[in-house]
Amino acid sequence: MMVLPQGAAAPRDVLERTALETFLRIAVAWGLTADQQIVLLGSPARSTFFKWKKEGGALPRDTLERISHVFGIYKCLNILIPNPARADEWVKRKNKYWDDQSALDRMLTGKMADLIDVRRYLDGQRGG
Repeated sequence: MMVLPQGAAAPRDVLERTALETFLRIAVAWGLTADQQIVLLGSPARSTFFKWKKEGGALPRDTLERISHVFGIYKCLNILIPNPARADEWVKRKNKYWDDQSALDRMLTGKMADLIDVRRYLDGQRGG
């Protein structure tokens, strides 16, 4: 682990790699397929996705924003549902808010707006 002087920013490549690694851990917790992960990341080419997983690499701004929303969703779920296994299962449960689709179904439309919608819904549920 790299230790930085107080107030120093981590290099962008370190931040991107850490963000991707954390996203991949969430994807495992949620039981996502590679295809689902690709959609949540903004539909990069499969070869690009697998290169990112293996070697890292520069992530587009859009992808970083998508990862940020996934982090927010994950955080909200773990605040609202203190049982980690139940929190992880929630994304696949049908929800009346989305006409009996799951939050994951909603997020897998591929639109950034739907990731934002799921995050806003959860923020609202926790009073944020």
